[in-house]
Amino acid sequence: MMLEKAGKILKQYYGYSDFRKGQAEIVESILQGKDTLAIMPTGAGKSLCYQIPALIFGGVSLVISPLISLMKDQVDALNNLGIAAAFINSSLEQGEVEARIREAQQGKYKLLYVAPERLASGSFASLLKDLPIALLAVDEAHCVSQWGHDFRPSYRSIGLLVSRLPQRPIIAAFTATATQAVKRDIINLLTLQKPSCYLTGFNRENLSFLVRRGENKKDFVLRYVEENKAQAGIIYAATRKEVDNLYELLRKKGYGVGKYHAGLRDEERAASQDAFLYDDIRVMVATNAFGMGIDKSNVRYVIHYNLPKNMEAYYQEAGRAGRDGEPSECTLLFAPQDVLLQKYLLENTVLSEERRNNEHKKLQAMVDYCYTPQCLRKYILEYFGEANVAADCGNCSNCNDDGELADITIEAQKIFSCIARMKGEYGISLVAEVLKGSKNKKVLQLNFDQLSTYGLLQEHTLQELKDRINSLVAEEYLTITSGTYPVVKLQNKAVAVLKGQEKVFRKIREKEEKVLVDDSLFELLRGLRKEISTREKVPPYIVFSDSTLKEMSRCCPQDEAAFLAVKGVGEAKAARYGREFLELIKGYGGGQREDVPTQSEQKETPSHLITLAMHQAGENLGEIAVKRRIKLATAQEHLLRCGMEGQPIDWDVLIPPHSENLILEKIRELGAERIKPLKEALSDEVEYIAIKAVLGKHFGKC
Repeated sequence: MMLEKAGKILKQYYGYSDFRKGQAEIVESILQGKDTLAIMPTGAGKSLCYQIPALIFGGVSLVISPLISLMKDQVDALNNLGIAAAFINSSLEQGEVEARIREAQQGKYKLLYVAPERLASGSFASLLKDLPIALLAVDEAHCVSQWGHDFRPSYRSIGLLVSRLPQRPIIAAFTATATQAVKRDIINLLTLQKPSCYLTGFNRENLSFLVRRGENKKDFVLRYVEENKAQAGIIYAATRKEVDNLYELLRKKGYGVGKYHAGLRDEERAASQDAFLYDDIRVMVATNAFGMGIDKSNVRYVIHYNLPKNMEAYYQEAGRAGRDGEPSECTLLFAPQDVLLQKYLLENTVLSEERRNNEHKKLQAMVDYCYTPQCLRKYILEYFGEANVAADCGNCSNCNDDGELADITIEAQKIFSCIARMKGEYGISLVAEVLKGSKNKKVLQLNFDQLSTYGLLQEHTLQELKDRINSLVAEEYLTITSGTYPVVKLQNKAVAVLKGQEKVFRKIREKEEKVLVDDSLFELLRGLRKEISTREKVPPYIVFSDSTLKEMSRCCPQDEAAFLAVKGVGEAKAARYGREFLELIKGYGGGQREDVPTQSEQKETPSHLITLAMHQAGENLGEIAVKRRIKLATAQEHLLRCGMEGQPIDWDVLIPPHSENLILEKIRELGAERIKPLKEALSDEVEYIAIKAVLGKHFGKC
């Protein structure tokens, strides 16, 4: 019954018919009066899990939140939904604090957000003694643990506050990531009693993960920001100096950009953050000082300009993209010097030897992530302890890489043999020097120029050799010892390769293609949202999320009932904004877009056959790609697959007239067994899809 009531509140206030994964179980646990610990990834909807019970319980619910900006955002969002809420933090005078607590006692608020620094004060606890607190919700609960990645001593006062209250409330703790040690600390230090613990899974299906090695980072950032200049994004850099340099680079190019790091004055950071939240600037360049508590839902990309120190930090920062559930990209730009920087920062941090060694292992796990040829999502999820993860997610740079597998067994054997002859006592750099045939002083002093493996791979650059070795570490053929001076050693998998029992492969990456999508109505809706946000002095995403605007642009509601049916439109927002949005949509033309196949049609008919049907109806592949929101390359592959299945297709669409004879000539010369040699022998203007199509048309294979 209580969960049914929660579902009605979900629709009435938040505009959603169904809970997200894990939310219903957590809400039900709290409603049953149980202390609850919920570990949910960033963007999974943690706040809703305590806000809905707060609306059902009598009295007021206290929410412990770490940042002033987060409190204000959440209170603004709740008030915008028609839910009475307020906050108490250092931005208020004492008289204002006392007034808000009196108002809470009188039943004016259902949720009261409080900064953890307040809790140690006995005088503040005495102000709360007559407040009917039904629920104490602790956001970012990992901050209570010194083993967490963002320890806040003030969180230790929460347990003290609970002991001072005349009646113990239900306690619910929420965090995005927690190791077993952190989980134990949360339970013990927050005094949770026999808590129900929920791990909803760490997978964020809407996020696409990409790793780019060997890029010119500045060129990449300039190109990426230009291609996504209408979108909001965060670029994380490891140092203040790097942030300042990137900020100046983008500012001079004319982009709306802000910067955020601990070296700026408070007012500078606040101004930059507000400009980003209100969509006055699109790009924020920041150190990891930026982000906790940033509830901006329409961040479409996060770029890590440098390697983060561990996977916990990376996943939390990357997870700030796509909080509204819309497709978003998380790109990590990796260069070997990033590892040296992180090691330097680590060695200059006051830690116990045990903690330092543990952090070195975590850093190596980040390096392995950058080099693994396997699914990036699988790597992340397994790092956080998930089992039975699919081998191919279809939404990361490795899974989407259509490049061919190259057999590098002989190259790997040379590397393994060299490490064995160096007795597994040296690091990656020296192994690479030996394989390169370097005249490095240390190589000569140790007589490594006398080894049979000296210079065996001299045709490669040193950096290429280091990359190969790191890739083999990521694939567990090799291992790196922990500590300040790590050395590389053989694993059993490498021994099997040396004996000729196993082969080693790696993928050759191909270039990606970007497809433009018609977002004209969405952009108009976004413009209206910005006007309303300026008028009401709240961030645009509090008015409506990007995902809600995109659904409006897709289904084009024509009346209030249809507007209320849009996900994310609750009763309060429909009453407040419905007229303006409906007028804009009707003025645009109205009517549902019938040229996009519905979900049911896509389930009944294979995707490649839908593409064929649209093409046979007279639409070109570019138009089909835009309407179906797929890559042009995917539409081409669909048509090719239809041809291979015996469907009648126009091969000339895939094979430019001037290319066919050139490709056939190279096939006669080199054979039709492998595509890569054919591509390398032809000019850059001849695309892979044309080669595949010629093979399919003339030889029945591709």
